[in-house]
Amino acid sequence: MTPRPGKGDRVTPFGIRLRQLRGERGISLKDMAEALGVSAAYLSALEHGRRGRPTHAMVVAICAQLNIIWDEADELLRLARLSHPRVTVDTQGLTPEATELANLLAERIRKLPAERIDRLLELVKAPPAPPRRRGRR
Repeated sequence: MTPRPGKGDRVTPFGIRLRQLRGERGISLKDMAEALGVSAAYLSALEHGRRGRPTHAMVVAICAQLNIIWDEADELLRLARLSHPRVTVDTQGLTPEATELANLLAERIRKLPAERIDRLLELVKAPPAPPRRRGRR
């Protein structure tokens, strides 16, 4: 199960990983911000989910600063894409069930227990089932 932030914290997957990477390398928030050419307040807000997802260029700069490449860099870019704190889901052209699912999730996500969120994440992250083949008659 994913560790949960304290009540009132709004941490994103990207923010959690960035803070871990920075900590593993012993880089202070102030030093990292200075090296990136941003304020420490901005970097802190990014780590704590008080800012939208970072730009691609910012993530590339962060990867360079942390000296990470390949899979680790790809993972940080993926987490950045998945870390927008305000999401819009366009269900136009999808089934009524998909629209209902998106709306129910938006309506109820704040009240879902951590265990249920973890189960839903497992379902959504699982590889899609192969399409069913129709038998020949």
